[in-house]
Amino acid sequence: MLKEFKEFALKGNMMDMAVGIIIGAAFGKIIASLVADVLMPVIGLFTGGVDVSQSYVLLGEGSYESLAAAEAAGAAVLKYGSFLMVVFDFIIIAFVIFMMIKGMNKLRKQEEKAEEAAPPPPPKEEVLLAEIRDLLAKR
Repeated sequence: MLKEFKEFALKGNMMDMAVGIIIGAAFGKIIASLVADVLMPVIGLFTGGVDVSQSYVLLGEGSYESLAAAEAAGAAVLKYGSFLMVVFDFIIIAFVIFMMIKGMNKLRKQEEKAEEAAPPPPPKEEVLLAEIRDLLAKR
């Protein structure tokens, strides 16, 4: 059983998938930082200095100074600012993946065109028969 698991785990596709997941997780962190540290401050600048990530709607009664205070008090809050950050993360990641797949498809099409342009060489038997024919025609 251990041998079967080792064969399964060390297959090329499994290792490629593991590398892809690790790189994807790191890429997700980069995009999260891009949204939180670069895009949201710019959006906050256009909204009058408001930290969009801390935007929320209180679903109960009362008022709180900040999202942290409302959460500490146990109040029900709708954190739409945090949701917007996740939506931006998703859009950026989806766009980058779309561009990568589009590039890969373009390369694949170029390879297919190259394969179609060059006809495959004839089998060895045909080459030998053509040589014999040519030799007989010279006699």
